[in-house]
Amino acid sequence: MRPRRRSASRWYSFRDPWRPDLSAHADGFGRWPGVAVALGRAPGHAHGRAYACPAPPPFGATLSTLEPFTYYVDPHASIIDPQKQAHFQKVTEASTHLSQWSALAADAWLAKGSRAAAACVYSLLDAAANVSAWAGKMPDYSGVYIQNWTLSAVAIAYLKVRESGTGTPAQDAEIQHWFDLLSARVQEFFKAEAAHMGRDKENNHMYWAGLAVAAAAIASNDHDAGSWALNAYKMGVDAIQPDGSLPQELWRGQMTFHYHLYALAPLIMIAELAAANDIDLYSEDNGAIHRLVKLCTAALADPTIFEKRTGIKQIVTLPYAGGDIGWAVPYVRRFPNPQLSAFIAKAPWVRYTSWGGRPPE
Repeated sequence: MRPRRRSASRWYSFRDPWRPDLSAHADGFGRWPGVAVALGRAPGHAHGRAYACPAPPPFGATLSTLEPFTYYVDPHASIIDPQKQAHFQKVTEASTHLSQWSALAADAWLAKGSRAAAACVYSLLDAAANVSAWAGKMPDYSGVYIQNWTLSAVAIAYLKVRESGTGTPAQDAEIQHWFDLLSARVQEFFKAEAAHMGRDKENNHMYWAGLAVAAAAIASNDHDAGSWALNAYKMGVDAIQPDGSLPQELWRGQMTFHYHLYALAPLIMIAELAAANDIDLYSEDNGAIHRLVKLCTAALADPTIFEKRTGIKQIVTLPYAGGDIGWAVPYVRRFPNPQLSAFIAKAPWVRYTSWGGRPPE
């Protein structure tokens, strides 16, 4: 594999909130916000128990490309066709499993110090990297979304374990090269969207692309990709209106509330990645992201806020969990908010696969 040239800048040594601080704890590895990882008693065990690592998912005949196609049947992307959704889930099953299993193993490393769990992340990602899984040019935009969501999930899972000492230099190089391939495809799609004024150039998909590319940039120390990710974040916060709403998510019909939360989540996670590198994105555009947080927090308490705005009753699933509220975990650590903390306390879980499992704590 040919070495890749990287631009020299502050992004060249771009750190991340999932990278352990080795200087913080003389007796072991540091956990992302400074909580020590309790190492297992042996390389294959955590507290005496082995981690059951699944075999890599079957990557299938359509190795480099996927054609899942959308399962929404209305122009607002708010009404689901169950049969189309089942097809989508079947086609994307392998990428979904790879993302889920990698995130679960990465969190087991952080929570239990299981070196076997960290090694599991490496084995799963190395298997995908060795065949450049799903790194081809997708024939349909829905395939690009899979590249995007897969990259954000697995790249963040990788960032959580890369200082565990369980991977080899060869694995690191192979995995990072695969990330670069996926990142390039994601950027290629959104650059084309911008060129022909496609809607995805300025909605939640762009922000998720920013998160995926940011995580890959950290892994590979890629300045250009990192700058692209920062620009994706800036596009997001620049779109936030004085009342906190996002114009491209207001047309989502019965899922307008959901899509505002879904757009907010990757913006928060990008801001967390940047904060670990002394880049304050929370203050970007006069702190615009706080307006979006304020609106979403009010809507969590009273979803009719969006019903009144759109004239359409909103789909609400209670209790809030995962992607609906997990973004608030790192946010309230920086900006205490009793109302958000109460929602977090009621959530049955706060992890979400597309941001690599558990959020920064």
